[in-house]
Amino acid sequence: MQTPEGFEPHFRKSGPTDPWEPIFSKVVPGEAVILGLRIGPAHANSRGLAHGGLIAALADNAMGLSCIEQAGRETVSGLLTASMTTDYVGVAKLGQWLEFTTSFVKIGRSICFAQCFVTADGKPCARANATFSVARAA
Repeated sequence: MQTPEGFEPHFRKSGPTDPWEPIFSKVVPGEAVILGLRIGPAHANSRGLAHGGLIAALADNAMGLSCIEQAGRETVSGLLTASMTTDYVGVAKLGQWLEFTTSFVKIGRSICFAQCFVTADGKPCARANATFSVARAA
């Protein structure tokens, strides 16, 4: 199965997400970082559905990177997740394309609020809301 147009191998690697590779991202300059992956056995629970922990972790990743993208990479040195909630509104099955798209509520000098919508082959799967503490570049 092909990766949707515009997605490249994710530019941000980390230990916790390494077992889930390949993860893909699409940067919308100045707006957002959209994440995606094809659900495989490493992403699934015992029922063959995308694990909720995977969904929450990648939603957190997408929202944080999107906040940095919108705030300006040169002005933000990092974000810390202060709080996050995730609502699971559907299922994502093996072989489906899981996509994480962020919309913004507020980006401030020291705090950022974001919301992420997760779809499986274009159908709603989850939504997440997060508050981030902003670390400004010196």
